[in-house]
Amino acid sequence: MDDQKIKGKVDQGVGQAKESVGRATGDRRTEAEGQDQQAAGKVREGAGKVKDAVGNAADKVGKALSGDH
Repeated sequence: MDDQKIKGKVDQGVGQAKESVGRATGDRRTEAEGQDQQAAGKVREGAGKVKDAVGNAADKVGKALSGDH
């Protein structure tokens, strides 16, 4: 698993916690920060998925070219 995917999941979890705390305490700034962190985590996770997909595609092309199916 790519580091970016892991970091993205962590950011989403921390952001969700911040959002919940902000909502529970009526702190709209903390709630918004949590939402922002969740969104950033989703982007980071998505980048990690793209990186994995590109790496897997490159591996398949390399195997196909070398005749190693």
